[in-house]
Amino acid sequence: MKYTNCLTLAFALTALAIGGTAHGLQANELPNTVGYQSEYPVYEGEAVTLDTSELSLAEISQGLTNGRFTSEDIVRSYLYRIQTLDKAGPELHSIIAIMPDALALARQADADRAAGRITGPLHGIPIIIKDNIEATGPVPTTAGSYALIDNVTNRDAPLVANLKAAGAIIIAKANLSQWANIRSSNSVSGWTSVGGLVKNPYALDRNSCGSSSGSGASIAASLGAGAVGTETDGSIICPSTINGIVGFKPTLGMVSRTHVVPISHSQDTAGPMTRTVQDAAMMLTAMAGSDAADSATKDADKYAVDFANSLSPDYLKGVRIGVLRDRVGNQTGTQKVFEAALEDLKKAGAILVEIEDSRSGFDGLGEAEFEVLMTELKADMNAYLASTPASNPYRTLADLITFNQQNAATELRYFGQELFELGQSKEGLDNSKYLAALEKAKRLAGPEGIDRLLKDNDVQFLVGPSGGPAWRSDLVLGDSFSGPSQSQLPAVSGYPHLTVPMGYVEGLPVGISFISSKWSDHAVLKAGYAYEQISRKRFAPQFHRTLPFNVGPIEFTKE
Repeated sequence: MKYTNCLTLAFALTALAIGGTAHGLQANELPNTVGYQSEYPVYEGEAVTLDTSELSLAEISQGLTNGRFTSEDIVRSYLYRIQTLDKAGPELHSIIAIMPDALALARQADADRAAGRITGPLHGIPIIIKDNIEATGPVPTTAGSYALIDNVTNRDAPLVANLKAAGAIIIAKANLSQWANIRSSNSVSGWTSVGGLVKNPYALDRNSCGSSSGSGASIAASLGAGAVGTETDGSIICPSTINGIVGFKPTLGMVSRTHVVPISHSQDTAGPMTRTVQDAAMMLTAMAGSDAADSATKDADKYAVDFANSLSPDYLKGVRIGVLRDRVGNQTGTQKVFEAALEDLKKAGAILVEIEDSRSGFDGLGEAEFEVLMTELKADMNAYLASTPASNPYRTLADLITFNQQNAATELRYFGQELFELGQSKEGLDNSKYLAALEKAKRLAGPEGIDRLLKDNDVQFLVGPSGGPAWRSDLVLGDSFSGPSQSQLPAVSGYPHLTVPMGYVEGLPVGISFISSKWSDHAVLKAGYAYEQISRKRFAPQFHRTLPFNVGPIEFTKE
C-alpha cells in the first residue's frame, strides 16, 4: 500500500496507490534545492565542544538548572550540528530555515535565569517547528512551496505562543512534504521545492516519511531538543517510527490549529516529536490548551494536565492491552521486532489480549475519509490564505493551482497536483455528500471502531506496529510504503496515538503504536513510557550512505 498525503488507507481505497518497490537514486544523486534558507547563516563562530547528541529535553532542563551548561551553549551546539549534519556532511535537508534571533533569545534566557526569572519548564530549551506553523519574525511560513515565500505573518500560532510561554526558544523551522503531502497521490514524501529532499539519518538513501519528515529526521539527528509535527493521517506517526523517535498525535482539539497551514479541520492536529516519551509529555504540557479561534479545543482545558507527571515504569502492571494481530503486516523483520516488543510488554506486567479480527465493520471508511479531506482542503485552505498578509498574493486554492502551473519546472517537476485539482472541484461544507461522509467516517473510526474494539475485548489500549522500515527515496516513481499502519482509526476519530521505538530491521527503525479512547492522552503516554523504560530500543543514527551498512557511515568534519 502506498503511504502518501499523511494518508494511508484512504488513497489505497480510491485507487490512487502504486505498488512495488522503488529502487531509487543513491543519496549523493538526489537533487536538493536550498531555497531561501541560504539567506540565514546557520552558524558563525568557533567550533563547539558541548555534545548535545542524544541529550533528552529533560536532561537539558536539568543541566540548565544545575549550571552544567547555559542556554547559549545548547543553542550554539544545535546550530553547529545543523551546520555539520544538515547543511554539510550528510546534508539531511531536514531544516528549512534558522530563526535569526535564536542566539539572542538564548542569551536573554540565561540572563533571566541568573536573575531568578524562570519562565517555565522549557526555559531556554531550543525547539524546532514544522514550516507549516507560524512564528513571529522574518522567516516566512511556506509549507515547502515558493507560493508562500512571502508569507511573513509576524504572528505566533497559539501552540507556539504556549511553547514560548513555557520558556522554549524556537530555533528553526523544519522541512516537510510539500503542502503536507496533500498535492498529489504520487508524491515524494519529504520533498519540497523550498527545502529539497529530507534524508533518513539511519540510511541517507532512505525516506523520512511524510509529511513531518524534517521534524522526524532533525530530532533523530539531535538538531534540537524536540520538534513539533502535524498530522492529518499518519504524518506524526510515520516519520517518528521511520526515524526512530517518539511521536505523539494528541486528541483532536488538545492543541490549537490556529495559524497552521491546514488540510482538514476534522483531522489536523499538531503534536510533539522527541527522543523520549517523557520529553513528548513535557512538550505536550506546554503546547496544550483551549483557543477561542479553534472551536475543537473547547474541552482541552478539562484534559490538559501536566502530562509528564506520574509517569512510571510500573504503570502497565495488570493492564489489559489488545494486540491488533491482523494489522501486523507481512514484513518478516517487522513481525519479529513486534513479537519482541510484546514480550517486553509482558515483562512490564501487561496482560495481552489477542484481537484476530479488527478490520470488520469498516466498509466505506476510506472513501468517506477521502471525501471529507478533499472537501475541507478547499474550504480550510481558502480560509487560511485569506488570513495571510497582503504580501502573499495567493488567496485561494485556485490561486495555488495556477501558481504551480506557471512554475511547473520548480513546483511540479516530480509529481502533479491532481489532489489540489480534485479539492478545487468540491462544493462547500454544507453539501449533503460531505456531511454524510463526515458523519460516517467519525462514527466508523470512533464509536464503532476504537471504542468498540476496546470495549468488546475489555482492554485499555490497542497496540500494533506503527509501520515498516523506511523505503528508498525515489524522485521518479514516488513513495513505496509497504508496511503496516495503525494511523487511520485514531486519525479519523481524532483519538490519541503514540509511537515508541521498538527495534530495528536491518538497522532501520520501526516503532510500536499505543492507541486508546478520546482524551486518554495522559494514559497513552503513561503506557508508552512504561514500555520504553523496559525496552529502551533507541540508538543514535550513524548517517550510513545506504544499505547494506558495510559501506560505512558518512565522515564529516567538526573543525
